[in-house]
Formats: sequence, structure tokens, C-alpha cells
Amino acid sequence: MPAAGNLAAAAWTDVGAAPLVLVPVGSCEQHGPHLPLSTDTVIAEAVAARAADALRPDAGGQVLVAPAIAFGASGEHAGFPGTVSIGHEALTAVLVETVRSLALWAGRVVFVNGHGGNVPALDAAAGRMRVEGHDAAWAGCGVPGGDAHAGFTETSAMLHLAPDLVRPFGAVTGETRPLAAIMPDLVAGGVRAVSPSGVLGDPAGASAERGREIVADMVASVVRRIGGGRADERGRLLDPAVPRSPVPRA
Repeated sequence: MPAAGNLAAAAWTDVGAAPLVLVPVGSCEQHGPHLPLSTDTVIAEAVAARAADALRPDAGGQVLVAPAIAFGASGEHAGFPGTVSIGHEALTAVLVETVRSLALWAGRVVFVNGHGGNVPALDAAAGRMRVEGHDAAWAGCGVPGGDAHAGFTETSAMLHLAPDLVRPFGAVTGETRPLAAIMPDLVAGGVRAVSPSGVLGDPAGASAERGREIVADMVASVVRRIGGGRADERGRLLDPAVPRSPVPRA
């Protein structure tokens, strides 16, 4: 298989029976003055590719990484030039039709998501596909304690993955209050209403070495959840190390 499971580089004759297919889902949106618009997509692609490599030896078959879905639901970033958002309705439709098409030959489909704004569409699409009987789910690339957007976490990850795309960030300032504190203004006016730079967090101290550790943690989490195979009704893959919350009784 060319490029160790890269679906885009494969011929149809390279594709075996009922493989696991990972589909990176990103965005094209502002990430402050120092990170590229493709940040979420770059991270999702890298996590998916590395997760596939880790899963392949024990998968009992092929693990393929599909081309990324690079436009997401990024309306909250519309106040910044360069952002391209297709919205939740269109993204949900793209995700649904992606699963339906892959299901003609794939055994299992997992979306690897790099952008928090895509979550409502992923929940809607994966939940719907599971009701239709498809083996579809999704997992995010977040890490515990990470800042929200274009701060230390993403800047470090990009210094590790694509340092040539990272601009100087020593003078970049962002909104560092907790999301809960800024959420009303964020919902009402978008990111620009709370952070003129577009950064939610602080990139100060970001490094490639910390980025390597952050990305490794993202990959380990995704591998663990895919390997565990447990998902909720929305198709969110659950960490097997975390007990499922009890279902309230009526």
C-alpha cells in the first residue's frame, strides 16, 4: 500500500476488504497572526496518520487515512479574513454522505476531529449514521488542560508538525479568561468580540518539544478510544479507562 495506508495515494486494487478508515476533519479559519488557517486540519491529519500507524499491527486488516475534510463550521471566526465556514447543516450533510459512500466498501469509519466548532455536526452525523446501521464514530484531538484556540497548545503542536508555517509569536496576546467567562460575548459576537488578535489563550512558552508531547498525547487518546470501540448515542468514542456514566432511572 503506497504511503502506509494513505487512501489518496492508493489504487483501488490496493484496498482490501472492509478496512477501518480514519477521516480527518479540520477547518479553514483564523488562528491568530502567527498560525496558518489550516492549523486544525494539519493537526487532525497528523493525529489520524499516526493513530493509523499505531492501530495497524493489531487491526486484523487495513487501516486507511482518507483525505481531510478541510472546511468546517467556523462561523465564530467569520470576523477575520481568510476564514471559510460551510456551517453546521452543510458539514453534517458532507459527513453523512461521506459515511454512506465509504460504507459501500469500508468496515468502520472514524472521523478524527481537529476543530471544536465541528462537534454539533459530528454528533448529528455520526448519531444518524449509527441509527442507519453504519459503524461510524468520531474522536477529537483535544488534550486535558489545553487552551482553547491558537494559544500554547496549538502553537506547540504546530511548531512540532509544521514549524515552517509558524510565524513569530513573542508579541502575540490573547484572551486568557476561562471560556465560561467569555462564552456569552463569544456566542453573541464571535471570537473578534472577545479577542482582537483571534487568540483564546496564550502562546507564550510554546515549543516544538512540548508540541511533540502534546501530539503524542492526542494520538494515544485517539488510539485508545478507537481500540476500545465504545461510543455514546452521538457516536463519540469513549475512553475505555473512564467508566460510562450511569443512566438515570425515571
